[in-house]
Amino acid sequence: MESSFIQKIYQKHKDCTKCPSTVLVPQFFTDLLGILFPNFASSPVLDYMEFQKRIQMISMEMVQILSRNSNEVEIDPVAKSEAFFQGIPIVYDKLQLDIDAMFSGDPAAKSREEVIRSYPGFYAIAAYRIANSISKLGISNIPRMITEHAHGKTGIDIHPNATIGDYFCIDHGTGVVIGETTVIGKHVKIYQGVTLGALSVNKEDAKLKRHPTIEDNVVIYAGATILGGNTVVGENSIVGGNVWLTKSIPPESKVYYQAQMHRDNGDEKPDLIIFK
Repeated sequence: MESSFIQKIYQKHKDCTKCPSTVLVPQFFTDLLGILFPNFASSPVLDYMEFQKRIQMISMEMVQILSRNSNEVEIDPVAKSEAFFQGIPIVYDKLQLDIDAMFSGDPAAKSREEVIRSYPGFYAIAAYRIANSISKLGISNIPRMITEHAHGKTGIDIHPNATIGDYFCIDHGTGVVIGETTVIGKHVKIYQGVTLGALSVNKEDAKLKRHPTIEDNVVIYAGATILGGNTVVGENSIVGGNVWLTKSIPPESKVYYQAQMHRDNGDEKPDLIIFK
């Protein structure tokens, strides 16, 4: 390599002394998940004092990460870490409700342990809940790194600044996208391939509400796309598979496409099958 190029990338390293580590941040999330749920722990901790030490080590991991957070506003890493861990019991309780939602919402689920251990929806929601809690402390970059780590593992893309209520269920999950200003109520269930996105991608609209609002007790089936900050899906509604929605629908609605297929029985005129 030419010396001019080496000098260029060396300068990038000098300029990145406050860059959050793309190695340490996912590791912190993994370690924290292992504390909250033994299913994710690398090894069980049977000694209480040792368990407390592990929590202290994870707290120090966060201090180390926050000390390299490239926020425009200087923060106190120790104070932010303490505030985050004070809120962890709330995050944990919300995740228990999410586990209940996925267990009761999927007939294939044999136990809550199975949901925790093997459901990508749980992993992605856990990353979101933790990242959202960090984001509320006024910390940028790190929350997005956590949810993008989960995105890479599960195919589920949830922005950490989205607002998601209790008892949230993502079934299967691959291809789900939930944008930054999305608001989701309680007892909502969505399937794979659902997009809750924006109609506008203009940079000047970044501070506007660009993504839809999904009210309580809504089910959204696979492949549905719901766009726009003014789009509201009313409570107790059902949005069918592959629906494209850019306008609000009232509570108790059922929105679906009517597909038509022909079955050839060897006759000149095939039978018509209509799915409703």
